[in-house]
Amino acid sequence: MEYEQFARQTRMALGLEQADYVLKNARVVNVFSGEILKADVALSGDTIVGVGEYSGTVEEDLREQYVCPGFIDSHLHFESTLVAPSELVANAVAFGTTTYIADPHESANVCGLDGIEYILRDTERSPANVYVMMPSCVPSAPFEENGFHLSADQMAAYAQHPRILGLGEVMDYRSVVTAERVMFDKLELFRHKKLDGHAPFLREKEIAAYTLAGISTDHECCDFDYALRERRNGMQILIREGTAAKNLEAIVSGIVSRGMDTTGFCFCTDDKHIEEIRREGHISHCIKKAVALGLSPIQAIQMATVNAARCYGLARLGAVAPGYQADLVVLGDLETVAVQRVYYKGRVVSEKNRPAGHQPIPCPNSIRNSVQIAPLTADSLALPVIEGQAFPVIQLLDGQIVTQKRMEPVPCAGGSFCPDAVYNKIAVVERHRATGHVGVGVLKGFSIQNGAIASSVSHDCHNIIVAGDNDADMIAAVQELQRTQGGYAIASGGRVLGSLPLPVMGLMSDAGFETVNATLCAMVQQAHQMGINPNIDPFITLSFAALPVIPELRLTTRGIYDVGSERFLLKQN
Repeated sequence: MEYEQFARQTRMALGLEQADYVLKNARVVNVFSGEILKADVALSGDTIVGVGEYSGTVEEDLREQYVCPGFIDSHLHFESTLVAPSELVANAVAFGTTTYIADPHESANVCGLDGIEYILRDTERSPANVYVMMPSCVPSAPFEENGFHLSADQMAAYAQHPRILGLGEVMDYRSVVTAERVMFDKLELFRHKKLDGHAPFLREKEIAAYTLAGISTDHECCDFDYALRERRNGMQILIREGTAAKNLEAIVSGIVSRGMDTTGFCFCTDDKHIEEIRREGHISHCIKKAVALGLSPIQAIQMATVNAARCYGLARLGAVAPGYQADLVVLGDLETVAVQRVYYKGRVVSEKNRPAGHQPIPCPNSIRNSVQIAPLTADSLALPVIEGQAFPVIQLLDGQIVTQKRMEPVPCAGGSFCPDAVYNKIAVVERHRATGHVGVGVLKGFSIQNGAIASSVSHDCHNIIVAGDNDADMIAAVQELQRTQGGYAIASGGRVLGSLPLPVMGLMSDAGFETVNATLCAMVQQAHQMGINPNIDPFITLSFAALPVIPELRLTTRGIYDVGSERFLLKQN
């Protein structure tokens, strides 16, 4: 800051000079004291200079509406919204989220550093603060087949990047608790910044070793008891409420019932489709739901603002107070979190949920045409089983991305698995180097009938994942994704019923939200009409069935993997 600017803003704070812009007659949510204060909010450029009684060159009467800090999403993946990152920001800003802490490991798993650079460049001029965590586990496990391997040496160039806050979610917890040198080098590179966690279902002493390494956050808590165990070890809990994983009710209910201090909790979306954001809100939805569960509105707003800002060392964000950046949300009330207006750096960027303006960058050719698969046949999808013998089945759970391992006899004929409406077939097809590797397993709780669904979005390596009750439709759906170079596809009767092209790394579309949303809504409806469990999102839920760092049972291109025992129950490649 130049001295002249400092002196001028000081005079404004003292009331000796008019502020540039004043929000008059507001009810200000003070996240430090936990009070709601009747006051004016005085701004100079992008900075709050005072909260009290002020006059300004420009004044706006808020008529006792509430003013709170801009909301912070403490952990998300832009790729899961299916649209360009800048388009997601433009839509979520309309619901009051002015800061995003993104982990681009989905892009990195497909296109490496080119994918990370795309995320950084596309959000550079967004009407919000967009920060990035450097992906730590690319691939997520040593045996995974992905498009890029990211080493500590390659990360080093980004360690001092002003928009990179630290190391992204460390999914390979085993290499942390066994003190492997490769992981140590990554942790050490970002020791001066933030180290994000990803640690579902660790044992007590493993949590101790994990936090000893300097990892201080986790967004993978599915219930309050586990969140409490991590909190006792000093971890910041990022309460996730996404499209497939909805953990807020369980954790917030525990906080309320115990009257627990909320300083150690924040909100995040992790993976949330843009059409759901447009329908119910973003972090605003987390606040509203937490309040409905009995949390005080001020506590919920603190979790959405100052708690996250302190966690990630964002000193000028997260509060309505002198010296803070003028990222503000005007609310009609605190219970429904009705967003009336959003300010970013003192400028109005959205009113009454209207998306902010944005201009996506042209998508470079280096991150297109990423789907390369070997020919897929019925023989590729064959799954030998023994009649009457228990077989490892992946059981989906409503509203969760964790699965259960079930050992059950499955339908078969002639020594091969015969899928039906209860026991669907699931396959993961390698798509980065056309190796021909295909993992095949049994999926329960998906329940598709007379058809198949395929997706090139399958966390985190993003091979093609497909589930169905017959091979012909599974093959047709996969072939459609090869044609569109990624996306979603539904097939029935041997023909494609619908597809959503996602040609940007096989993860995102650059066709615009309206096109993506219209197609996706129709496909989700169609999927549920084909019998898919109405309590799950058919595409996001399926996408996590291939992630071998979340319990209990997963399928990869190598075969059926038991996360708990860290071994393949059936290795196929």
